[in-house]
Amino acid sequence: MTVFALAVAPVLLVTLLIGLRGVAAMRTTSDFLVASRRVSPLLNSAAVSGEYLSAASFLGVAGLVVKDGVGALWYPVGFTAGYIAMLALVAAPMRRSGALTVPDFAEARLASPALHRLAAVVVLVIGGLYLVPQFRTAGLVLSVVSGTPYWVGVVIAGVSVSVTLALGGMRAATYVQAFQFCFKLVLFIVPAIWLLLRAGADVRHEALHPVEFTHFERDTSVVFRVPVTLDVPEGAALREPDGSVRPLPRGEWSVPGGRTVEFPAGSAVPALPGETAPGGPGWQWPLLDLAETGYPMLSTLAVLVATMLGTMGLPHVLMRFHTNPNGRAARRTAALTVVLLSVFYLFPGVYGLLGRVLVPQLYLSGTTDTAVVALPAQVDTGPWGSFFTALLTAGAFAAFLATSLGLVLVVSGAISHDLVPGGLRQLRGTVFAVAGAVVLLALPAARFDAGTLVTWGFTVAASTFCPLLVLGIWWSRLTATGALAGVTVGLAVSTGAFTATLFDPPVTGWSAILLVQPAPWSVPLAFLTMIGASLLGRPPTWAAAAMLRLHLPEEERSSFLDRASVVRDLGHSSWSARRSSAVRRVTRRLVR
Repeated sequence: MTVFALAVAPVLLVTLLIGLRGVAAMRTTSDFLVASRRVSPLLNSAAVSGEYLSAASFLGVAGLVVKDGVGALWYPVGFTAGYIAMLALVAAPMRRSGALTVPDFAEARLASPALHRLAAVVVLVIGGLYLVPQFRTAGLVLSVVSGTPYWVGVVIAGVSVSVTLALGGMRAATYVQAFQFCFKLVLFIVPAIWLLLRAGADVRHEALHPVEFTHFERDTSVVFRVPVTLDVPEGAALREPDGSVRPLPRGEWSVPGGRTVEFPAGSAVPALPGETAPGGPGWQWPLLDLAETGYPMLSTLAVLVATMLGTMGLPHVLMRFHTNPNGRAARRTAALTVVLLSVFYLFPGVYGLLGRVLVPQLYLSGTTDTAVVALPAQVDTGPWGSFFTALLTAGAFAAFLATSLGLVLVVSGAISHDLVPGGLRQLRGTVFAVAGAVVLLALPAARFDAGTLVTWGFTVAASTFCPLLVLGIWWSRLTATGALAGVTVGLAVSTGAFTATLFDPPVTGWSAILLVQPAPWSVPLAFLTMIGASLLGRPPTWAAAAMLRLHLPEEERSSFLDRASVVRDLGHSSWSARRSSAVRRVTRRLVR
């Protein structure tokens, strides 16, 4: 509990105190959901970065490097590159739409209540896939560093997030997330530098020249929090509670959940069926190999498509752009966010490479997500090791809370603003209900990999909201029927593929990759469905006006109708001559 008192408790206390700042300014639904649209680009970019750098970024990327190899560093490449696409295609038009949520945008663009409700359901699916790993990793990390039961961290995360949001809404979340981004950045970079210096030249050399993890170099305890089946090779042994060493028989070995096993130095390492040991063949390849299928190029492409295009469709990130004063500020926010994320993502590889050398045994129990917080104790068993463990634990909890704030807020908005409209009191009550539901879902989710669940959320976003936003913003012929069909197909095929993987279907090779990560075919299918269904119908007569609202800068809107009247009365003017033919057609249509 010492780690909790020194690291987690201050983070929770500061989060709640900052949350109180939003109480006085929260009187309407707009205040609660988008902070009255008065957040500056610099503050908003820090808040977006704090919200975006979730458990999957702070802990998950390093854990994936330990487990899957150097190719896992393509994940942060996709995470960051997605903001460049968002900057170019989505940020400013979304803010100019005047919507509070993604479902609001869908109805404002296409005037379809059915699409509004479907988009709200998609928000719930993405939010659930993204929230569960946040709460799950909070419980896992706290149990590793302090010995508390797994459920304690899950409940603490749920309570702190719901109370902060109920107090101050989006304004509180903005201040908390901006503070926590700076906090996380410092608490990620400083320990990384200390670890590199403290680990020594031999560890640094081994990190850069990996060898397969086949034998335990020292007595090692492994905590199996969920049941697992291992393949035991010749030479494997375990140490009994009385200190004696007992050889393990070759073959399958089922380890029950909740058991701690100590392997003596020199023992052969049991293997996880279907998994390659850290440092093994292909671990250092600069490409991913999903499901160990031998198609690294396709695997890498699949992850990049999901993470890059999924970023454009994440509802909690999109809602952040509605807090900016105007479209120009939204675009500036996206540009600053790219810079801030690029700085952070320089360091997960450091933790992953050191984790492969110092804590490779975590892959046996499926807890490589905790490699970051486990590293300081491996290089220093004294007070400095405890100090940096506490710092990283505090940073990890800041990551869970910052991301969970935005997700719980957007899911609550989908329920109480989009599906069952209500006032401010209902929104606050929904926050507690959503947090409670996620806690219940996270309690049995300890065996799931945080990176996998988050990537599923990105894939659903890429297959649904990405086509809806890109075509809704840039293609005037999109119809409500086409959008409904495309979002439905994208949601069905992406979630269907994930569900199928839970039953271990007998597929191999490239088909296994496209089942584990369906983005390369689910995203094009959603786009083609939207386009095809839209071409079978006709867009509404006001579609061009809706498009103009998304692309015309705010400062020109107030005088737009006056200028349109001049064009109508004079027939031709120097102003109209400077406009493109497309804008002149829209103007004539509006003033008829």
